[in-house]
Amino acid sequence: MGTKFDRYRVREGDKVDLCEIDADDNSAFDGGKEAATAKLDEVRDDIAVLQERLYAEDKHKVLVVLQAMDTAGKDSTIRDVFKETSPNGVHTFAFGRPSTEELAHDYLWRTHQHTPGSGQIHIFNRSHYEDVLVVRVNELVPEKTWKRRYEHISNFEQMLADEGTTILKFFLNISRDEQRERLQERVDLREKNWKFDPGDLPVRARWNDYMSAYEDAIEKTSTEQAPWFVIPANRRWYRKLAVAEIVSEALRDLDPRFPPPAAGIEGLVIE
Repeated sequence: MGTKFDRYRVREGDKVDLCEIDADDNSAFDGGKEAATAKLDEVRDDIAVLQERLYAEDKHKVLVVLQAMDTAGKDSTIRDVFKETSPNGVHTFAFGRPSTEELAHDYLWRTHQHTPGSGQIHIFNRSHYEDVLVVRVNELVPEKTWKRRYEHISNFEQMLADEGTTILKFFLNISRDEQRERLQERVDLREKNWKFDPGDLPVRARWNDYMSAYEDAIEKTSTEQAPWFVIPANRRWYRKLAVAEIVSEALRDLDPRFPPPAAGIEGLVIE
């Protein structure tokens, strides 16, 4: 990848200390919010064109994974980055509390069935990583169980990559202070009250535990075939542009092409 935002990629074997990573960083873009908004429009259009070719070619598969603490902007990132794409070829799957049926299967079952087919971009809003994050922090399984899942997940993603899936994983890195302000806004503004979930507060209280869990997950599963990107997320405009640029560059690397026209189409006149 050639984008300036590639600086947020975690290389295989890198150590990750989220407390030392600046969630306010905007060093990969020279302009401010207004310029970034204009740039995002351009990149979005590029993504839409490339996605149409990807869908028409029916060859490549793309999986985008987003993980973050509450209020970091997973939903709005998906909405704004993929705004111009066709719903025929782009699908989002949100993974919350597992159902009874999902719990009856292995923990990868519920995500595996939603991985993309040829010509498709699938976006995971939360993902199989919940089983080394929430499950770990809340001690829902023994430590020996969640620890061996890092290898399971890496092998799972390697298999997907070997079968032709391009994988991009984004951790939207919001600071604890910024999260407090956004949660308070949901309390104070009537039109945002619906967004406030009291269940977010116990999660916030275990911030350090979650940071440790994210650090381990990112360190142990960021590979050449399935890289993690730790995206500064305090500035909404910067977070959206960063993700869009990385997605656009990955699609360009795939170089999708429209298939050749059907035989006999040249010169055809429709009556």
